[in-house]
Amino acid sequence: MKTLILSCFLLLMTGNLSQAQTNLYAISTEQEYENVQVTPLHTDTLVSSFVIWVKKDVAPHLHTGHTEHIVVLEGLAEVLLGNETLLVGPGDLVVVPKGTRHAVKVLSPIPLKVLSIQAPKYRDGVHRTPQEAPADIYTY
Repeated sequence: MKTLILSCFLLLMTGNLSQAQTNLYAISTEQEYENVQVTPLHTDTLVSSFVIWVKKDVAPHLHTGHTEHIVVLEGLAEVLLGNETLLVGPGDLVVVPKGTRHAVKVLSPIPLKVLSIQAPKYRDGVHRTPQEAPADIYTY
């Protein structure tokens, strides 16, 4: 059921029902990476989507030009969202409104794997602004 809902969501976000089907669970990273690996799935003028793997953490930052929807596919993590800390795992959806500070700390022995959908489309170096981490960033 989760797969069906996720597939419908992706189709609606891309606005193109004739797009090729992608099995998110079959996507893997063949490359060695230190902490974060990003695989682009789709970008047009309205939306960008990526599969992202995180081994350790993602420093606090915010996006000035888009909202981000994060669907957890594998792993377990703490997510700082504004002033809240959330425990997330497979099947969880986190919506990060434009301008909201967020960060990630991986808790599982396997990397966190997520689907990230950003609308309007992500513009590298333009929409991402680093933020200071609060002293008590994680509570779990």
